[in-house]
Amino acid sequence: MNQNLASYRIFFAVANAKNISKAAKELYISQPAISKSIRKLEESIGAKLFSRSSRGVALTPEGELLYGHVKSAFESLALGEEQLRRSIQLGIGHLSIGVSSTLCKYLLLPFLKEFIKQYPHIRISIDCRSTNHTLRLLEEEKIDVGLIGEPQTAKNICFYPFQEIEDIFVASPDYLRNLKLRGVPGQKILEKSTVMLLDKENMTRQYMDDYLLEQKITVQDSIETSSLDLLIEFSKIGLGVGCVIRSFVQAELAEGLLTEIPLRAPIPKRVVGFACNKHLRRSKSLEHFLSFYKPYATVVQTTPKSETSML
Repeated sequence: MNQNLASYRIFFAVANAKNISKAAKELYISQPAISKSIRKLEESIGAKLFSRSSRGVALTPEGELLYGHVKSAFESLALGEEQLRRSIQLGIGHLSIGVSSTLCKYLLLPFLKEFIKQYPHIRISIDCRSTNHTLRLLEEEKIDVGLIGEPQTAKNICFYPFQEIEDIFVASPDYLRNLKLRGVPGQKILEKSTVMLLDKENMTRQYMDDYLLEQKITVQDSIETSSLDLLIEFSKIGLGVGCVIRSFVQAELAEGLLTEIPLRAPIPKRVVGFACNKHLRRSKSLEHFLSFYKPYATVVQTTPKSETSML
């Protein structure tokens, strides 16, 4: 397109008004300026667009052809402006979230339920994979926000604490009873049982490996899975001792379906929270999200961390 939008707006106004004087009043510009713009447009295109008479102007066949396309373009622009105004009024937007399947089910979904009630017009997409994968997506600016465990060396990440979680080991009463029958003392349960852990891609697993190494606990037999829900179910049927998050098995502990394994040293609690790339330009949707989550946070922090250390 060799002409700027203003030239086509003038052409469109003259074609609708069929009179240069009327078009000049509508556009608040002089008649000579309109005539000059039309002349330049005709010279650029190489065709006469209007035929002039004492009664005004009329489109030539070439002008009619151009008018159809210009009319469609301006109608599309008007529709776009109207949709944008409506989007702003309704708070329409898009928010992409990265989260592990475990944190998604137990922490994100209950929170999102309330967020959607407040902002029903924000479209949400969720990428459910490991925390390490979520961190990569944040670094690459492919998602707006991630729900992750507090990272250690993510220099470009702003971290907003949300909740504190506590890892524990659990087993079914029958499994523990059988261990006792085999003469396994309470302080040796982890060394003498099948220990069930999340796979090594999971940040929780990496954290637990560090704990076991620090406590000099050597696991002889283990089962790995990518799902915390499976760890809970495996533990309930007596397959072994599962490493789970306390708040996610409160019902099972209360009902006696699972029993917590006493440890020589408690596993330090961890913080999970929402993380953003500090260089990412924040959308209105993300600003709404970060403001909305604060009353639901059980870990209070006034200033987000851009460089944090894992507990």
